[in-house]
Amino acid sequence: MKQVNKVFLLLVCMTLCLIAYNPKVAFAAKPASKVKTTKVLPGSMADKFKTVNAAFDASKLSDMSDFDPANPIIPTGDTIKIAVVASFSGPAANVGNLFWICVTWAAHDINKRGGIWVDGKKKLIQVIKADHMSKADQCKKVVERMILQEKVHVLWGTNGSHMMRIINETANKYKVIAMDAACLNDDLNDAKNFNRYSFHVAYSVEQVGRAIAYYYGQIRKKEKTFYILNQDYGFGYDLANAFKNGLKEYYPGAQIVGEDYHKLFLTDYAPYLEKIKHSNADIIFSGDWCPDGANLLKQARQMGIKAPFAHIYMTDFPNVLHDIGVEGTKGLNTLDAWAVDNPQFKTEGHKRIYNAWHDAWKNKFSAPYNTRDFELFTAIYGYRTMATYWLLSVIERAKSTDPEKIISVWENDVYQFVNGKIVFMRACDHKAVMDLAMSTFVPWEEQKVSMNIPPYYYYKGTSWYGPTDVIPAAKILPWMDQKLDRCKGKNCWGE
Repeated sequence: MKQVNKVFLLLVCMTLCLIAYNPKVAFAAKPASKVKTTKVLPGSMADKFKTVNAAFDASKLSDMSDFDPANPIIPTGDTIKIAVVASFSGPAANVGNLFWICVTWAAHDINKRGGIWVDGKKKLIQVIKADHMSKADQCKKVVERMILQEKVHVLWGTNGSHMMRIINETANKYKVIAMDAACLNDDLNDAKNFNRYSFHVAYSVEQVGRAIAYYYGQIRKKEKTFYILNQDYGFGYDLANAFKNGLKEYYPGAQIVGEDYHKLFLTDYAPYLEKIKHSNADIIFSGDWCPDGANLLKQARQMGIKAPFAHIYMTDFPNVLHDIGVEGTKGLNTLDAWAVDNPQFKTEGHKRIYNAWHDAWKNKFSAPYNTRDFELFTAIYGYRTMATYWLLSVIERAKSTDPEKIISVWENDVYQFVNGKIVFMRACDHKAVMDLAMSTFVPWEEQKVSMNIPPYYYYKGTSWYGPTDVIPAAKILPWMDQKLDRCKGKNCWGE
């Protein structure tokens, strides 16, 4: 009997050795990677998800020295088509440019690698501009043209929740994947508006409002009076309500000393700023996006208002921040989906893509992308570029452009960005779950606390990222509509 056992063990060992040296097995798909992070906070994504389904591999990053977003290389033939639906003209034209560079960067990289193997063949990524001009009627027309004439596989959008709703509705009608990379409104994915073809990869209004309230009430614990000034449409009101609800939960001693809403693309903020000036508010809370946020901050400082802003879009307009100067931007608090941990550059992969982006900007980018606004791979560019890689990873793992196959992979997917950030796609309502971070702007010579590679600052002419505090996902899980049948009986993790 002992002899039989010995023979059996010998056979097992020989089998294992053969497997080890079998090339087909050796190069089989690797198991989900363990999450790498410098610290794990209770309730954080790293605490919740010990492994990820896929991660961005910076070692495969192409030579991007020939990348110019103003003159992208347009592939031909049978391609995977992505339409960037945004404002490329009018007062919000720069928003479209912000989005365009993120998508074309990822497309350029993947194309230089040879594309993605889908539908039985290697396909390159083609990115198409779809200008909605911030007009609802134009948005519907351009989206339908993208679907029916251009035959796009993905609609990538956009600025303005009213525009994103049109994109989602049209995507649902024609059964095309829509990715919401910028709009935060929770009602885009509620029981009334949810559709299985749309995925919300941005953070959400409820997360933002509660995260900022959590920061001031549970982390900072200094300022107590707040003035709310937002844009006069759904997003502005929803954000204000989320913040106020967050204060009730996390900072009951805080006080709202004023609350106003202004029309989009306002040029004169004086009437509102006069009220803020006389309110003696400690903090101005605003979710204004470009160009409104830039104009608001600039005019506030011109009127001598020194109160810091609590904001989510301060990182979107470094040119304006530079004009305001170091002192005018010092002390601003910005909520960010990108800066999830200090030091900012904690992986060699993060350093590599940062340097590749900056080098391309310095040597290749042409107008309008050769300005300070587009210099660095961080904040808006970091997150939305990585979100695009996430989309492409899902398509690659689905091995198809079939929307149904893409949906099956993306639901409950866990993906890791180059900086270590982990994102999870909640299956029942297609909302991304993530940690967020609050950063305080400091003078350029103090930015080494987060900028730990040369030149050790983000921007020399303005205050920028300094100390950063992570808000764990469990504290600010995005709102989930229990009236949505798919979500009934589940917790906010979708479980």
